Amino acid sequence: MGSRLRVRVFAVAAMICLVTGAVLAQETAPASASPPIAADTLMAPVVIDGETLFRVRGVSAYPAERRAHEIEQRIKAIAADPGISSASITVEEQDRVSSIQAGRQRILGVIDEDGAQEQLARQTLALTYVLRIRSAIDGYRAARAPDRLWRHAGYAVLATLALVIAVLAGRTVIGWLRRAIERRYESRVHDVQIQAFQIVRAKQIWAVLGGVLNLAWVVTILVSVFVYLRYVFGLFPWTRGLSIGLLEITVGPLETLATGFIREVPNLAFLLVLVFVMRFILKFVRFFFQSISQGAVKLQNFDAEWAPHTYRLIRTLLIALAVIVAYPYVPGSESEAFKGVSLFIGLIFSLGSSSLIGNVIAGYSMIYRRAFKTGDRIKVGDHVGEVLSTRLLVTHLRTPKNEVVVVPNSTILGSEIVNYSSLAQDRGLILHTRVSINYSTPWRQVEAMLLEAASRTPGLLREPAPFVLQRALGDFAVTYELNAYCRTPDVMLALYAEMHRNILDVFNEYGVQIMTPAYEGDPAEPKVVPKTDWYPAPAKKT
Repeated sequence: MGSRLRVRVFAVAAMICLVTGAVLAQETAPASASPPIAADTLMAPVVIDGETLFRVRGVSAYPAERRAHEIEQRIKAIAADPGISSASITVEEQDRVSSIQAGRQRILGVIDEDGAQEQLARQTLALTYVLRIRSAIDGYRAARAPDRLWRHAGYAVLATLALVIAVLAGRTVIGWLRRAIERRYESRVHDVQIQAFQIVRAKQIWAVLGGVLNLAWVVTILVSVFVYLRYVFGLFPWTRGLSIGLLEITVGPLETLATGFIREVPNLAFLLVLVFVMRFILKFVRFFFQSISQGAVKLQNFDAEWAPHTYRLIRTLLIALAVIVAYPYVPGSESEAFKGVSLFIGLIFSLGSSSLIGNVIAGYSMIYRRAFKTGDRIKVGDHVGEVLSTRLLVTHLRTPKNEVVVVPNSTILGSEIVNYSSLAQDRGLILHTRVSINYSTPWRQVEAMLLEAASRTPGLLREPAPFVLQRALGDFAVTYELNAYCRTPDVMLALYAEMHRNILDVFNEYGVQIMTPAYEGDPAEPKVVPKTDWYPAPAKKT
């Protein structure tokens, strides 16, 4: 009790000296007093068991960090020596230096510049340091007492068990709460829609509710773990500094985020409104073009097949417009880092997207110039096939061999396109084939035989009627061309095969020799196949 009384009396005396010194310094400061130290002078804290006692200044030859570290080591060495009483720490005044000592062991010296830094007299600042050092030594020794360490270890074990039980109980409560909400409100939550236009689905609403519960659960766990760690670390002197700094480590970034968020609230509110407006506009545009595609809405000179592609184009333009409008309001958009990243992304996109953009432009060009549509049979270069799909970059064709050919749209745009299906339903597609017959055969007979072959071919139209053209008068034969109409270009290869079979049959029936390829002399007998030899092995009569 006597030592505590002396400490209190000494503290009161120090405070009186502090006030008196401050008043005298203000009233009787000599004209030649040291100039005030700059506020930005480098200083370092003296920390014992995570608690900052005071801050000391340094010079270029003796940095503040080094000075503070050496003071800490001296205080810890004194505190670890039970033979040195904290009351033995005193101030010895020397020439322009107030030396704080524990007996003959010097802890630190306080000079006039230190006092000027704190705007106090040197002696007053030294007395304040003494009080802080005495308190730190007493606390250092008390915190390392064996009985206290064992008691705090028990507290840590109990806190760990409490955390585990709380987490398990919280998990059970969250699961029960989720099931209770589903039982009570599941039948009441429906899709939000205006007539046939669906705005929000019930699944999305439930997903949001589940996300809120999950977020609340995660926040609860994080807060519980934070409180647990701060409490347990604060029980032991070796981790007490971490306990004190834990709040700054976690709350500091959150405080920075909160401050930045509050500063950016007007911009974030504008961005939020912009997102909702653009979302509504995009949904309306999609619903409008879906109606056109399904035939519910019809526009003059606008094909229904254009609707999906036009929607994608308008959606891209609207999103680009929204990004341009939102860019100045994005937090950090004015920073050099943000500008550098934007420039880098733009450079990469410009270098790697030349062919991509070319194919996109070609794709839209083909769509709007009506070159072909899905299901048409076309020929592009050496490829003939049915159009399976037309995308922005490529077009998929299925060949008669059931192969899928992926053709870049830029290639199609630069090539000639033959569309066999565009006029097949209205005027019919003309299938044509040529034969060469010698001059000794009457042309009327040849044309009649070709028309007879066409009439025997199922799938060829009777109206318009087939016709024959004499395409060339060659050196050895006349070239005839049979033309017949059909409305099924998807089976044109099968029709050609059947037409050729019938031509061979008809010419064999009438004993007329086909002169292809040309010859240089008449054979002894006509090169025809007699009817009796039409089905030699392995052919079978059908």
